[in-house]
Amino acid sequence: MHGWLIIDKPLEIGSTKVVGRVKGVMRRLGIKKPKVGHGGTLDPLASGVLPIAIGEATKLAGRMLDATKAYDFTVKFGEETDTLDTEGAVITESDVRPTRQEVEDVMPGFTSTIEQLPPAYSALKVDGKRAYDLARKGEAVDLKSRTVVIHELLLTQTTDDSATFSATVSKGTYIRSLARDIARALGSVGHVTMLRRTRASPFSLEQAIPLDFLDKIASARDLTDLLLPLQAALDDIPALSVTPEEARLLRHGQRLQGHPASPGQYFATQGQAPVALVSVEENGEVAVIRGFNVSE
Repeated sequence: MHGWLIIDKPLEIGSTKVVGRVKGVMRRLGIKKPKVGHGGTLDPLASGVLPIAIGEATKLAGRMLDATKAYDFTVKFGEETDTLDTEGAVITESDVRPTRQEVEDVMPGFTSTIEQLPPAYSALKVDGKRAYDLARKGEAVDLKSRTVVIHELLLTQTTDDSATFSATVSKGTYIRSLARDIARALGSVGHVTMLRRTRASPFSLEQAIPLDFLDKIASARDLTDLLLPLQAALDDIPALSVTPEEARLLRHGQRLQGHPASPGQYFATQGQAPVALVSVEENGEVAVIRGFNVSE
């Protein structure tokens, strides 16, 4: 059983617990040692698309961390919290409530490559310790700004004291930091009150199933039917058909020589069976980036 299960993660449960739930279902269905991972953390206060990798797909879970992602989020103006969301304590207040036009006026400055300071309450490490652990102890957290890309930022709704956005962002982007910076650019302060991931490229909400639906799965076949194929995470990488002998060599980590394919990355397959994620070099050598132990 190899592939992707796309979960619409509910609030108040973390990504690691979702992985545990999936493992529990697989054990109940008779799979003794399930191999399960997730493709990008969503904290308990965020909902939406959480790709769950099963079997050999776990070898591609790291690639999902680098994927472009999309979110809907709401910023409430007037209060900034230490966590930049509803979980934290209010640390700064402002009487400024920007108008819709004022919000629209500052948005172009955020739709680009920007420098962003991550939240103190984040999983980044400072001197080997998680930033959120230091912050919870009241210790100073010295994080460095990072370069991120906001590919698209749309304003979808405003109220007297809030604004809701849709954003498509690069890896490493913190939506809570984006919300903080938008509010400050408007001469106010703010924090996130709603955060929902709508896409973890190439996976979207349309492909996601509610977490509670897992409890209704009655057989391993039912679970298999819900899985997207391993290669679904590689929709931007072309396929490369290889012979049984070539597949054997690649599965043993050996290079192919003199291949006619153009240079670049490929998803090598033998028939319908995944073989490896490979790189074709200028001299025609084919090198394994990540091999898959999947029989035809």
